[in-house]
Amino acid sequence: MKKYLSLVVLQFFSGIYVFSQTDAEISKIKNEGLFNSKVMDNAFHLTDASGPRLMNSPGFFRAANWAKEQMTNMGLANAALEPWGDFGKGWEQTRCYVAMTKPYYSTIIAIPRAWTGSTPGKKILNGEVILIKVKDSADLYQNYSGKLSGKIVMVYSADTLHPSFNPDATRFTDSSLDKMANAKPDTGRGVPRNFNPQQMSVRRQQQLLQRQFNDFFKTEKPALVLSMSRSGNEGTLFVQNGGSYTKDAENDFAWVMISSDDYLRIQRLLITGEKVELEADVKTKFYNSDIKGYNVVAEITGSDPVLKEELVMIGGHLDSWHGATGATDNAAGCAVMMEVMRIIKANGLQPKRTIRIALWSGEEEGLLGSRAYVKNHFADPSDMVLKPEHGKISAYYNLDNGTGKIRGIYLQGNKNAGPIFQNWLEPFNELGAKTVTISNTGGTDHQSFDAVGIPGFQFIQDPISYDTRTHHTNMDTYDHLLPDDLKQSATVIATFVYNTAQRTEKIPRKELPKPRGNNAGRNL
Repeated sequence: MKKYLSLVVLQFFSGIYVFSQTDAEISKIKNEGLFNSKVMDNAFHLTDASGPRLMNSPGFFRAANWAKEQMTNMGLANAALEPWGDFGKGWEQTRCYVAMTKPYYSTIIAIPRAWTGSTPGKKILNGEVILIKVKDSADLYQNYSGKLSGKIVMVYSADTLHPSFNPDATRFTDSSLDKMANAKPDTGRGVPRNFNPQQMSVRRQQQLLQRQFNDFFKTEKPALVLSMSRSGNEGTLFVQNGGSYTKDAENDFAWVMISSDDYLRIQRLLITGEKVELEADVKTKFYNSDIKGYNVVAEITGSDPVLKEELVMIGGHLDSWHGATGATDNAAGCAVMMEVMRIIKANGLQPKRTIRIALWSGEEEGLLGSRAYVKNHFADPSDMVLKPEHGKISAYYNLDNGTGKIRGIYLQGNKNAGPIFQNWLEPFNELGAKTVTISNTGGTDHQSFDAVGIPGFQFIQDPISYDTRTHHTNMDTYDHLLPDDLKQSATVIATFVYNTAQRTEKIPRKELPKPRGNNAGRNL
């Protein structure tokens, strides 16, 4: 009896010791992440110092090489730019000046669309603006074929501007978070809840007409095409691509996005019969010497003789669009994930499993870097033939929804992970992170892992002004980052990552997905 009691007492105090150690480690993580943070240093180097990080552009490689060097200096192992396959050519703008000269002079906010060409010659282009107003492609070809070469053109828009009476920046309310926490599981990949067949039909017709315009311009070769920013005003431009990054694509005319305010003003002048002239000097440059895509990877090697062969992965996408320096999309996520690795190293923690960071490329073109990485290392969702590494990864954690602090985590339908994560969030409830939702969220790299049955998660973040002001815009700069929010995010994620690395078992998995055939990439 005495022997049995001694064993019970030993086990009891052993349990207290383990709990105390974990509690102490979390305190270390919180202290380092909140009071000795380097996250804004990371953000500065990825934005101001590197410039725009369009895929395979000089700015992307400046940031990628800096991140590799920085993580090596942190003491991380195996830091490298890991090739994942062919992407295509790089591109950058080297000059962009557009102004209206008649009926009066006015500068115009303009940014070239990615992978498009330059205005012809070395001199500034001068010319009248031609407004194209057609009802369909037949009308376009009948009325404008052979008439646009060397011209400045724009397409009629029925859009109008309306003032917004809502604030640009917001945080999740308690009621919104409660609704997320009480959400029901998604039942599958069927019709979206808010699906509107009529709106979808109109959108498809618009997309078809846009593709026909694109093909028409490639044939006609105007000197400059003007496009209107899809939304936003007060000088905010949402700008993405207009040309192709494939190696042999021809992109030989200039194509700029201008603000909706400027676009609609020029259109009104033309409709009323005013003669509008512009001057423009748009220069872009293509890079063909290396068409491969690269992810930046590094790791903290696990300390357990057995578990070190297993992985915990974290990441965010390094590439951005080119209208600004991609601060909230997604230098913020990369800066936070690099800070997570620094926090763990700085505290001298010895994770049992290996922790690997990946800064993805080609996310903006369709999750290309993470999809290729998963295919190369774990499985191809088209056939679901599992590679040996598939069984060794515990979880992947992603950050890619702007600068807002973490409010919780999306389970992506993985209900068995819920109680685990709820427990891990408890030390951060007072910092606003407490919501666990069964819901899925899309549009970023955790989907590549989820697509092959690996637990992949994205954190819930306060939206701030992500969708209204910074996402894919000329406003996505360092000054729109919130230091305290990013410190909180790094601290929360560092705890999740360390707990995952220390846990006896891997994170629970959902049922393995069935092969998706050749449409696997589209269904992520």
